Amino acid sequence: MKAVLCITLNPAIDMTITLQSLTLGAVNRATHGQTTPAGKGLNVAHVLSELGVNGVASGFLGLDNDELFSALFASHEDFKSIEGIGKITDGFVKVAGATRTNVKLVDNGRTTDINGQGFVVTQKDKDELFAKLEMLVQGVDAVLVAGSLPNGFDGQDFDRLLHILTNKHDKVAVDVSGEALKIALTHQLWLIKPNNDELSAVFGGDMTVLDNQKVAISQIASIKNILVSMGDKGVHWFCQENLYRATPPTVSVKSTVGAGDTMVAGMMFGLLTQEDEQKSNEDVLRFATALSAHAVMVVGVNVPNPLILNELLSQTQVEQLS
Repeated sequence: MKAVLCITLNPAIDMTITLQSLTLGAVNRATHGQTTPAGKGLNVAHVLSELGVNGVASGFLGLDNDELFSALFASHEDFKSIEGIGKITDGFVKVAGATRTNVKLVDNGRTTDINGQGFVVTQKDKDELFAKLEMLVQGVDAVLVAGSLPNGFDGQDFDRLLHILTNKHDKVAVDVSGEALKIALTHQLWLIKPNNDELSAVFGGDMTVLDNQKVAISQIASIKNILVSMGDKGVHWFCQENLYRATPPTVSVKSTVGAGDTMVAGMMFGLLTQEDEQKSNEDVLRFATALSAHAVMVVGVNVPNPLILNELLSQTQVEQLS
């Protein structure tokens, strides 16, 4: 069974509240609510586990409110004997303070995020994580670093982290934004997935336009696979000398939370199993795009049943552009 190290430096407890409609300054009544352990890397680990990949979840975790995370890891211990289901194991470094709580208000497919403040990591915390990752990275098939940076962890720390990982492994994927994305683009990476807004923040221009994307990507020579996601407009995959475009099916949107994480999970799964299962590049991109399309149809992150997945796959269009 494949294994992926999923690093979430700044995880969160997601409180997702669904409403018929949101009225500011008034009393609103929820139609549904759920509280889950989250963070981009942890979301990817969850999807990968449902695809049959073992996830090793690492990063920083606050000691004051780690109950939901402990319950998640404990629940996956039961998966050891279930064929086709991967487990998620705890590789986090516990730090003083509380993991942040993010509130997500979902109304008519629109999501409003209110992100909380979390813990502050110390130099001791960082040194402990770097040492732990040097050991964990040796026993996995790929590595992912995803999400924002916590308080106390700056660009230099992120640069050091990527140096450690890329020196130890040739399959390092990154899904970050802002200054961290600028740093990531200078490293030898296996996979990166900026959306068009994140890419625009680095290079400028309208990054929904393919020609602008090509100019930006031409300045990045160190990354094997670059996915540029554009929401319902689809995704472009710059795969060394080749370029592919996928257009997702039209679906009813409940929440966009986790759609990008699901695409990353689907893409990593596809690339890791491509040779074993004799998948074409088109197959890999179609699967990741269909999986992401399903993510916006539900609240939370999960893999659809085979019937729904096959229907989405049949409606996902993929073409090679070069």
